[in-house]
Amino acid sequence: MTPAPIILRRALPRVCIIGGGIVGSATAFFLARGGCPVELLERDTVGSRASGVNFGGVRRHGRAVAELPLAIRSRAIWPRLRELIGHDCDFETPGHLKVAQTEAELEPLARWAAIGRAHGLTIDLLDRGQLRRDHPWLTHDLAGGSFCPGDGYANPRLVAPYFARAARAEGAVIREGHPVLAVEDTAGGGFVLHGPLGARHEADVVVNAAGAWGGAIAGQLGLDVPMVSLAPQMFVTEPTTRRIGPVLGMVSGAIYLRQSVRGNVIFGGGRGSVHPDGLRSRPAEDVFERSPALVRALIPALAGVPLIRSWTGIEGNTPDGLPVIGESGGRAGLIHACGFSGHGFEMGPGVGETLRDLILTGDAGLDLSAFSPDRFAVPPAIRSA
Repeated sequence: MTPAPIILRRALPRVCIIGGGIVGSATAFFLARGGCPVELLERDTVGSRASGVNFGGVRRHGRAVAELPLAIRSRAIWPRLRELIGHDCDFETPGHLKVAQTEAELEPLARWAAIGRAHGLTIDLLDRGQLRRDHPWLTHDLAGGSFCPGDGYANPRLVAPYFARAARAEGAVIREGHPVLAVEDTAGGGFVLHGPLGARHEADVVVNAAGAWGGAIAGQLGLDVPMVSLAPQMFVTEPTTRRIGPVLGMVSGAIYLRQSVRGNVIFGGGRGSVHPDGLRSRPAEDVFERSPALVRALIPALAGVPLIRSWTGIEGNTPDGLPVIGESGGRAGLIHACGFSGHGFEMGPGVGETLRDLILTGDAGLDLSAFSPDRFAVPPAIRSA
């Protein structure tokens, strides 16, 4: 039987959110603004994990088809950040350019352009000559590209903290340095979350927004969400002449980069290593060699621009590369929003707004079926074989 909308179970459900990344903080903000009693429990500090150290891309271009409606919904929120949370978080919209190294790589760009246009996006396909004319700072060896105006980037260090601050101003309780040690059902259909020093938090609804650690939280609650922790490696250069307009990505995924207003070039490519404790990560030596060389080949003018530093963060990746969003079939009031597989920054505000609608009205306003937490469940017959 389909569970009743959460709003019908209690007039204003008490919501407890596990995780203070962009997804958790945005969800806390939108729910608190909607009048819900909200507690956000963050193990470390708000925005200190992947949400605060990622590339900062705000991109719809090239998204998986299932993610596109959510990415578009989220993109509509980004220009409103100053109005909503008091800061624009350095949001800029120079567009997103994806480049192909070979003729064969042009085919997926053309295929996705049709998908993007069907969703109302403007997508410009560029042949070799057009790419050279419009973006002369790129190597002339590229086969072509695809450009999506309106995409851009923001400062990842600002977004989750500002959402959390705005949530607190709306009445949410934000607890940092507060890990969730266990989650239990109550006889009345709600939950008790246990924290340090005997702390107990009662809730009608729990949102698992624990990022790369969301699979472990789901496991405590009996749901198998397979997730692998990866550590994308990032770099930043000294400020240099402003010549790079759009955010840039390669079809191969080997490099993605952007230039800040100040002139620093921020780029990512390759992966570092995750410590066995699952809480720490570090850059990899081979990536230090490979990624800067790829950037210099892509943009010859960057040869000789010094690197300032390199870093990594830990993100949770699912087997199909799609996030886990929604209620688990057998557990009314338990909502997962994790495993974003590197796509959570752009979609975070949209996820927060969508979960508000799901919790308060029972209607997310979007089809979330592709993100079902139960899609990885193994049928009993197979499990026992």
